[in-house]
Amino acid sequence: MTLQIPAINNQDSAQALEVSEEVFGQDFNETLVHQLVTKYLSAARAGTKGQKNRAAVSGGGAKPFRQKGTGRARAGTTRSPIWRTGGVTFAAQPRSFDQKLNKKMYKVGIRSIFSELLRQGRLAVCDDITPATPKTKDFLSKIKGIDAKRLLVVADDLNENLILAARNLPYIAIVTPSSVDPVSLVSADKVIATASALKQIEERLA
Repeated sequence: MTLQIPAINNQDSAQALEVSEEVFGQDFNETLVHQLVTKYLSAARAGTKGQKNRAAVSGGGAKPFRQKGTGRARAGTTRSPIWRTGGVTFAAQPRSFDQKLNKKMYKVGIRSIFSELLRQGRLAVCDDITPATPKTKDFLSKIKGIDAKRLLVVADDLNENLILAARNLPYIAIVTPSSVDPVSLVSADKVIATASALKQIEERLA
């Protein structure tokens, strides 16, 4: 069976695109989508934070002062965490925040997101999104009438005119079919894609 993705209203030449129900007609799996988004955000973390524990700080080889007779608490090393120049008690170490998610789960999660976008009327196809000139007004004429605080455009490629025309619009993000990510899809109020881009996505998720 096939489904139809509607065309954006301001392009008379654009027609609804027929797509596979296997990819764009899935039930919304909230748990899997949450796991997918969490994995994506976690993988973006640098994980480079690092501190020195008492084994890593320099010095401390000699006892700082004699055991008795000074009136101070006994101490065996200056590397103790209670000393100003000592190590950190629970020192943070570089680590990877990446989470495991197999390819099959990833595909099902992305299908679920696209299917929900289509059900909610947040997914549309356009005939051609690339402006003839690198001017913002030409690009705005392409998306005229689209009411969205956050718009995601999926183009065939990162055309120079498209990039230059849209870079002054902070609420618009432009990606290619190979770089579509779950966070951008979930956070977008509206997703507009060219017909060929949607077909590439359909082939990857089939």
